[in-house]
Amino acid sequence: MPKPALDQLIASGEKIAMLTCYDATFAKLSAAAGVDVLLVGDSLGMVLQGAESTLQVTMQDMIYHTRCVAAGAPDSLIMSDMPFGSYEHSQQLALENAQLLVAAGADIVKIEGGGDMVNTARYLVEHGIAVCSHLGFTPQSVAQLGGYKIQGKTDASAQQILQDATAMSNAGVCMVLLEMVPAALAKQVTTSIAIPTIGIGAGVDCSGQVLVIQDLLGIYNGSAHKKPSEYKAPRFAKNFLCETNNIQQAVTHYVQAVKNKTFPAAEHSY
Repeated sequence: MPKPALDQLIASGEKIAMLTCYDATFAKLSAAAGVDVLLVGDSLGMVLQGAESTLQVTMQDMIYHTRCVAAGAPDSLIMSDMPFGSYEHSQQLALENAQLLVAAGADIVKIEGGGDMVNTARYLVEHGIAVCSHLGFTPQSVAQLGGYKIQGKTDASAQQILQDATAMSNAGVCMVLLEMVPAALAKQVTTSIAIPTIGIGAGVDCSGQVLVIQDLLGIYNGSAHKKPSEYKAPRFAKNFLCETNNIQQAVTHYVQAVKNKTFPAAEHSY
């Protein structure tokens, strides 16, 4: 079966179900459960490597895990994060690194931030790379943002996110991921741009949703050096495994909940 084109997903009118994935086993399982896009996220720094943030993740890490996911789900759409330091300082370096991820099996690469990153996104698109723009809370900028905080709460910051999303859409990116922004803002962005939005902690009105699979299964309990009791799951996380006691069914239920718009509910949104 050929890979589904993103425009076919959008044209269907269904919500897009995206899920992080880091290996062949879960790639195969997620594809069978109906996940539309597999995200090889730099979140692997936390959920696989035990780090506090995504900042230690390397290009080598991303290439390796992209290859693993592509091996397990060769017919799925695969998005891979460009890790910290791989695209911010040089458009040519960004292109070279994006090409490495595509060679490893990625169909789309994701970069964080607006502003100057609009020109980088446009450069990648002009050179044949499909790009997703990540706006709102951007984990690679956690230090500058002062921790894991909701973005777009003030009029000025909300307007900036809307402007960045519009600029990214005009630059030719194929989708915008909105993380930890008020649901009303996410809805405004979604109705204002011609490309789909993917939400995480951004309300039910985005074109689709994404979760980290460890959050979906309720098995992540913080960085390696901290006690599990010190960890508090983010508001947008939901444990689908406790409803099913079966991993395959948990992922299937997540996909169904996204498609029928019962996830995220109000308690998972800001």
